[in-house]
Amino acid sequence: MKPVTFPNAPTWLLAAVCLLTATAPEARAQSGWLPTSWFSQAEVDSKAMYPLAERDGPWLVLATTFRGEGARDDARRLVQELRRTNKIKAYTHEKSFDYTGSQPGLGLNPDGSPKKMRYANAEQVVEVAVLVGDFASFDDPRGQKMLAKVKSLRPEALTGNSGKSQSFSDFRKMIGLERTAGKGPMHLAFVIPNPLLPEDYFARQQVDRFVLDMNADVTHSLLDCPGLYSVRVATFTGSGTFDQKAIAAGEGDVELEGRLVEAAEKAHRLTASLRKAGWEAWEYHDRESSIVCIGSLDSKTVPGAQGVPTIHPEITRIVRELGPDPTRLATGVVLPRTVDGVMLDVQPAPIQVPRAPEGWH
Repeated sequence: MKPVTFPNAPTWLLAAVCLLTATAPEARAQSGWLPTSWFSQAEVDSKAMYPLAERDGPWLVLATTFRGEGARDDARRLVQELRRTNKIKAYTHEKSFDYTGSQPGLGLNPDGSPKKMRYANAEQVVEVAVLVGDFASFDDPRGQKMLAKVKSLRPEALTGNSGKSQSFSDFRKMIGLERTAGKGPMHLAFVIPNPLLPEDYFARQQVDRFVLDMNADVTHSLLDCPGLYSVRVATFTGSGTFDQKAIAAGEGDVELEGRLVEAAEKAHRLTASLRKAGWEAWEYHDRESSIVCIGSLDSKTVPGAQGVPTIHPEITRIVRELGPDPTRLATGVVLPRTVDGVMLDVQPAPIQVPRAPEGWH
């Protein structure tokens, strides 16, 4: 395989590319801001559970759940098969339920004390979920494609005569799935948020530790922008039409990695060029793209005539000078501008500046 090279890449990016192209697969690991999910998986450890971490996701496919005695071993067997045979990044997530203690009941006793109740089957139960990820949003096309794939799989860990999971079978019976025929054993898979993330994670404009690490070494990071808003002028993604031959040969992840690194390099180069030209430019990288923004604003509007809000003049200036050529636009031709050979977005747009959660250092 030919290495990915970027002649004009900055030092911090070259170091990351070296990890991607020159290091043995089993030795690859996160370095700088590049996330481990960009790199090919190491050899599957036959004893590893691959527990879910907060930095995984933030959205994943819940493939199935094991319950009761043997759940851990069954989950481990399935995760290892998905990773080794299907080349899928799978994780386990364990939860314990204690039904042995007393529980608050309804109403009061004759003496006025609260009623206590006990479960009919006093036991401690372990459930181990098997999840597949990592996806940026609920409707991430990659996640929806993986969901369809997981539903159709028939892993040996669940269907083989010698390896069929007893705890999986018991769980199927408990929720009435034994009557389902003609479908894969994981046909009820669905997309869920990472259960380890804070409850308010999806309700706030903040980023998680994983993305923070990706931007830690960036000189002009959007995370350092003091304003509430900035104007996005360029977007570079790792998605696109991939080489089907490379995917068939198991090299699809490497191609995606190359696209993501190239997107990051373009964003970094564009930020430097815009700064040199006098623009207050910022760059930002997440799990699937890199963007470049300009400006630091506390609001998107300003008071206008008779108190009617109007678009902030700085936004208007950025769109006018870095948006499509207005002369060509008047003739119906949308021609994005380029800076240092890098094409900008067709429509610059204000966005909220992402923030690190309070107390995360």
